[in-house]
Amino acid sequence: MENPVIIFGANYLGRQAKDILETNGNDIYCFLDDNKKLHNEVIDEITVMGSTDDDGYLKLIGKKCDAVVAIDDNKVRKSIVTMLHERRHVQPVNVISQHGIIAKSASIGHGNIIDHRVAVGAGASIGNHCILQSGAVVGPEAKLGDFVQVGAGSVVNTGCEIADEVFIGSGVTVVGGISIGKGARIGAGSVVIGPVKAGETVFGNPAQTVKS
Repeated sequence: MENPVIIFGANYLGRQAKDILETNGNDIYCFLDDNKKLHNEVIDEITVMGSTDDDGYLKLIGKKCDAVVAIDDNKVRKSIVTMLHERRHVQPVNVISQHGIIAKSASIGHGNIIDHRVAVGAGASIGNHCILQSGAVVGPEAKLGDFVQVGAGSVVNTGCEIADEVFIGSGVTVVGGISIGKGARIGAGSVVIGPVKAGETVFGNPAQTVKS
């Protein structure tokens, strides 16, 4: 990235994105956050300048600044991405740690946050606006849709297909070739040995449906 970056979200994920970007040699312009208590606060030497819909800063995006959406609430994340598409006609940029292994044959979309020590295997596909936390592994030829979150230390094995908006908690193992439907949630530490339906929540070893 040649332009300085405006980070949407001044929480833990925004701070981590800032750390990765600065390690990669990028400059941070400011944070934007909807928590008014944070406005004008300085976090890790960067000021929270206003809300995520502040036109004074939005008008810089695409001209003088790039944008990173560092918010783990998918509903909020999607609304900001949509706003950037419609009002600024831009995609958020990727945040990819240098302290990871990304296969040359892997494909990665836009607006992803890929933390330290993440490994993405040969022929794997990462969609748009995903969050891969520290130490996550995406095996060869596995496919992740859009707005997928993979927790720290989780392993999505070879050939798995993870649909849009799936949440995978920390320390999860998804065995090879498994499909997980849109919006499903996998509890931390689970071992997934069979398909998971769209919207389903599973937990345990082996993972079982959590009844509401």
